[in-house]
Amino acid sequence: MEIIAIERQTFELIKDRLILFAKQIKKLCTNEQPKDKWLDNQDVCELLSISKRSLQYYRNCGKLSFSQINNKCYYKVSDVQKLLKDSLIQKPSKP
Repeated sequence: MEIIAIERQTFELIKDRLILFAKQIKKLCTNEQPKDKWLDNQDVCELLSISKRSLQYYRNCGKLSFSQINNKCYYKVSDVQKLLKDSLIQKPSKP
């Protein structure tokens, strides 16, 4: 086994960067998003893996609330989560 010695300052710098990196990965991997955050069309389409046309359908039929500024639509994260919750299909349990 090979032993490599580094200065304490270098070690602390590497450690701090790894901690920051781990926090960023955790933030990206968790599905928790602030409920007051607003998403645009592209964000919602990517999040739900749907097309822009499907998103338009959800808006038109009232399944997903939105706000519109000029020609751009915005959606609350909580409304997107509600759509997912309302669309949840549970497999019936066997008797």
